[in-house]
Order: sequence, then structure tokens, then C-alpha cells
Amino acid sequence: MIGRRGFLKLLAGLFAGGLGPSAYAVGVEPMSLPRVTRYALKPAGWPEGLRLRIVALADFHACEPWMPANRIAAICDQANDLGGDIVVLLGDYMTSMRFKTRDVEPARWAEALMRLKAPLGVHAILGNHDWLNDPVALAAGHGPTLAHKALGDVGIPVYDNLAVRLEKDGQPFWLAGLADQLQPGHLAPDGSGWIPGLDDLPATIAQIDDDHAPVVLMAHEPDIFAEVPDRVSLTLSGHTHGGQIRIFGYSPLVPSRFGNRYAYGHVAENNRHLIVSAGFGLSNLPVRLGAPPEIVVVEIG
Repeated sequence: MIGRRGFLKLLAGLFAGGLGPSAYAVGVEPMSLPRVTRYALKPAGWPEGLRLRIVALADFHACEPWMPANRIAAICDQANDLGGDIVVLLGDYMTSMRFKTRDVEPARWAEALMRLKAPLGVHAILGNHDWLNDPVALAAGHGPTLAHKALGDVGIPVYDNLAVRLEKDGQPFWLAGLADQLQPGHLAPDGSGWIPGLDDLPATIAQIDDDHAPVVLMAHEPDIFAEVPDRVSLTLSGHTHGGQIRIFGYSPLVPSRFGNRYAYGHVAENNRHLIVSAGFGLSNLPVRLGAPPEIVVVEIG
């Protein structure tokens, strides 16, 4: 994983190589119609006959001109046409990017998300930027954040270390969601160190009160996957944007302590499955190259 200076050198190299690639990376790919990326898998122990189609949307980072409310609405309409049994929203509805003309108010992006429909509902977690853009909640060290309130106002539940039992065709499964792993950072009460976030994986898993129904976990940052137990059939994450620049399957700058290990796509480790979406929006710089916006569709079973 290279540092910020190396990333800027890489970006400068793109410009030096000609205006074509750089213009595409700034003006075309970030604004392109999201592609649909499909995965099909059957995790170990997944019940026979339970078929579940999950539509996952991540990292809108609402702002103008990159992600205005009407673009969010269009993405939601596109997602509705994919026939998901359930829709999951994987965090970062808000943005901290400096290269923008204006923010999109939470009520406006939430109103666009209200268009989403699925038989088993629309379910959400928050991301680190949803905390970073709420200084009151960040200073308090707890929610509800502006994003909590906006999603709640349009009837979309937010999973903060919560597991809920759902059914598809009479067969049960669990949907769990973690609070953010990075925000709001705080010192441990005994001064023993820095506690980075509010996620509580053990407490979330402890809410699952049967031994057989499979579990799908929403976790904004994928790094938690290293600790996810075998009890979880699938973990769904965003946050990385696929690095925003991805060349020959490699991302030079990934916001993860694991580098490219969990940067993007389907990762299988010891019969456990993780899918990381490249999402839609932008962080730090308005650049995407080799990591176009995407809607993820997962067919399980």
C-alpha cells in the first residue's frame, strides 16, 4: 500500500501520460452509469432450497456535482429493476470531499433512497463519513447522527450492532449490521489505548439465538472480516471504493490496514465469504480509474 505522496505521484503520471486517461478518470468514469456486478455463491452450510438475491449499494457520498440527489434517485431506480429479495445500504451517504460545489442535505438524499423497494425490505448501516460530517454526534461519541435521523425519517432501519431474523419462502436467515469501526474514535476510559469505533461483533453475533439459520453481515469497513466467525455465511462491505484507482487488479491506495487483501470483490478465506463493493462516490480526489461505480447483486444458494 503506497502513501498519499505516492498516490499523488501516480495521479501526476496519469496526467503526464496524456489528457485522455486523466480526463476519463476525472470526467467520465466517476459519473458513469453504475455497472451491475453479479456474484453467485453457496456458502458452507447454506440451507438447501433457500435462494436469496441481495442488492447492495455502497458509498454514495452525496454532493454536487458528483452525486446529486437526482443521480441517487436514478441509481435507486436501476437497483429496483434488478429484482432483489432484499436491499442493503452499506454506509457513507455523506461526504468529506473538498472538491465539490455543495453538499446534498440529508433529507434530500434520504428522500431519493426512499424509492428503493424489495419484498424483504431495505436495511442500512452507517459509514465513517456519516459520523465525520456530524460534529455534534462525533463530539458526543454516540448517535443518533444526522444520517440516523434522515434514514429513520424515510422508514429505513439502521443496524447498529443489531441482528434481525428474517424469512424467505418460509426459511429463516439472519441479517446483522455493525456500527462503524472507525468513528467516533475515543480513548479507553482506563487510558489503555485508542478505541477506534463503535462496532461490537461479539455482541451482535450473540443476538442470534439459533444454530442453523444462516447469517448475512453488513460491515462498512471490510477489515473486520479477519475476525468474523464461521457462523456468518457472507459479509458485505464498502468503504474502499476499490481504491478508486485499480490497475490490473491492484489498487495503489486502499483505506485498509490489510492493503489489497480486502480492497475489492469476492474474497474467500477458510470457507468464509466477503464481498466488497466499489460503491458509487468519491473520497479525497474526484478520480476513478479501473474502479467504476457499481451495484452489487449477490445470488446465494
